[in-house]
Formats: sequence, C-alpha cells, structure tokens
Amino acid sequence: MSRSRRAVITGIGPVTCIGEGKDDFWSAILAGTSGIRDLDYFDTAHLGARCAGQIPGFDIGRFIRPQRARRLDRYAQFALASALLALRDSGLEWSPRHPDSRRGVSFGTALAGIANAELEHVRFIEKGPRSVTQTLALQIFGGSAHANIAIECGFRGVGTTNTNSCASGTVAVGEALRYIRDGWADVIVAGGSEAPLCPLTFHAFDFIRTMSRHADEPHRACRPFDLNRDGFVMGEGAASLVIEEYGHAKKRGARIYAEVLGYSLNNDAHHMTSPLPSGESTIRAMRDALADAHTNPEDVDYINGHASATKLNDATETACIKHLFGAHAARIPLSGTKAFTAHPLGATGAIEAALCALAIHHGYIPPTLHRDTPDPDCDLDVVPHLGREQKLRRVLSNSFGFGGINACLVLGAV
Repeated sequence: MSRSRRAVITGIGPVTCIGEGKDDFWSAILAGTSGIRDLDYFDTAHLGARCAGQIPGFDIGRFIRPQRARRLDRYAQFALASALLALRDSGLEWSPRHPDSRRGVSFGTALAGIANAELEHVRFIEKGPRSVTQTLALQIFGGSAHANIAIECGFRGVGTTNTNSCASGTVAVGEALRYIRDGWADVIVAGGSEAPLCPLTFHAFDFIRTMSRHADEPHRACRPFDLNRDGFVMGEGAASLVIEEYGHAKKRGARIYAEVLGYSLNNDAHHMTSPLPSGESTIRAMRDALADAHTNPEDVDYINGHASATKLNDATETACIKHLFGAHAARIPLSGTKAFTAHPLGATGAIEAALCALAIHHGYIPPTLHRDTPDPDCDLDVVPHLGREQKLRRVLSNSFGFGGINACLVLGAV
C-alpha cells in the first residue's frame, strides 16, 4: 500500500441531536450540551427505555427539491443532508451535470431504511398492498445512502454502504482511507447515517435490556464510565466527512482539519452482544490501527472511546486500553461522547470521527458528561464534566459493534 498518497479531512457535516452543521455541533460540544430528551415519536409508556437523541423538525427540503425528498427514507435524507453540508464546508465544487469518476462515496449504517419499512408494513396489514408506497423498495435498501449522494453530486467513482452494526461509520471512514491510498479516488465522501427511532426497532432493543432505563432526567441517561451507568441511549442522525488526497487538497488551497492516518477492522468471533472476555480482538484492533498509522502507543494524545455506557463494554474497553498502553494509559485522556449525541448506531463512528477531527483542529478534548460516581473498573482519565484545551497530534477513535465487530481509526494533525 502506497504511503505517498495521504488522506486528509477537508469538510465536516454533522446532522445530530445537538446540532446540524459543523458550527452548531461544535458549539454544543463546547457548551457541554446533551441532546438526549424524552422520546415523543411514539408512545413509550409501557417500555423501560423512554429517552433518545431525536432530531425534531429536520427538513430535508432545505437541501433538495420536495419531489425528490419524498422518495427518500429518513435514513437517506440524513445521509444526503450531511454529505451536502460536508461538501459545502470543504469548498469543493460539484455538479451532476459534470460527473467525476475520481470522486466516490463510502457510507455505513446498521439498519438502513428500517423506519419506512415499519411504517409501510403497518399500511400493508391495515389497507393492503395497494396502499404501500411505490418507491418502498428503493427507500429501504442500505445502498440508498451512497447511491443518492452519488446521484445528487455526480460522483461516479467507488460507491459503497457497509452494515457493520455500530462500527459502520468508522468502517466507512477507514475504507475511504484505503480508496485514497490505493489510488481509486481523489475525493471520498465518507460517513454514516441512522434513523432507528421507530416502534418495532426501539421495542426490540428494549426487550434485550441494552438501553438505559434512567427516566427521571433523560438528558443524564447516558453515563459513560460511571459506576451507575445502565445502558446506551439510542439516537438518530448522520455525519459525513470529505476525505481528500493531500496533494489534491493542497493544490486547491483547502482547509485541512486533520489527516486519516490509520484504520483497522476485525471480529471477536465470540458472541452477538457480549465482547470477548479476554479483549484480545479489541486490543489487536487498536494495535493494528496504530501500526497502520505508524504511531507508537505513547504518541497517542487522546482516545475517543466507544464508551456505550453499558456495564460490560465500558469496563472491557478500559481493560483493553490499559493492556495495550501499559503505564502510559493513565496519562492519556479518554472520553465517551455519546452522552452528547446519544448512540445513532451505524452513524456514531462517523459522528465521532468528525468530533475527533474538530478536536484536533481546535486543540480541545471533549469531556465525558455525567460521570458523577467513579467506577473502579473504569479508572482511567475519563475527562469528567469539563473539556480541556490541549494540542492534539494523534487521536485514536474506537467503535465496537454487535456481532463482535471492532473498528479503530487514528487521526492526526497535519
């Protein structure tokens, strides 16, 4: 693999419960604002989990024509909006009238168009097949994210959407690094999108008791690394990054937020929901990403943890970091940022990659909100409550998903 072709981030486009667009998103991070609220899309009175990171009032009509918008599932709407925000932020010009085979799209999702599938199934049962939206088949398939971005922008290069559960967004960014390095493309829009806040899906996760049941103060329900954490909080949203070959970006005078230096992907091959007790695959994923980035463990300045706020996963991630980084682990700031954005499943890795790029660009480590009671099993520097100003050269971002999927990214300053 050529090391001469470097991949840099030149555009960032979050669509999240704490803000739409880079500036609003980052302002919420600096303010320590959580976007988690009581879920009001449907009745949750009979459920244990009742809060979520929802985006009320989202209007795709501000980005594309209403006629086209009606043909897209909410998942694809988030994806397309985030891609357009990132492209605008990058300063790149694009047009479907002038297609470009050196530009492509790499996206990720866990559940794709599940929301419309649920809605249309209810119509099918109640009113019969003729009531179903004619474009349903085009709305629910996972590839609708990258396909619609490519159509809108005229990107005829590589196009793919992976479905690696909660690691999907991270995998999308990592694969974009490979496409740039290997010379497949000069520009990749990479990201993740998810719209899972629909009754059957939410119920399914509630049944297996993986989500927080903290109902009194919903904005405090997600508590990474806290002794009293009781599960993740589901969210919706997307984030896109414009990842560009370094020489291509420099030639046009682009602003560069950070460089994508390394990537890894593996599987526990153990259990669908529980991590491998030894942490062997998680440790290897972090080690492989650092090796791909030509970065030593002691050179890492900050880790954005997967930190889902589940009992087992936070403790396992902490143990794996301590094993890999040794004595240096105690000196590395580690934060869990899902308390800001909730956990939009396959979009989360891309949202956190965007956050890490902004952290490098601004020299700021985001905090772990709501870590009130220290957990002896999560005894690293988790940056509780308040963020820190600090120059960052190398950042590790972890994503671990159902099915034992482990994906890691290393970003760096340019």
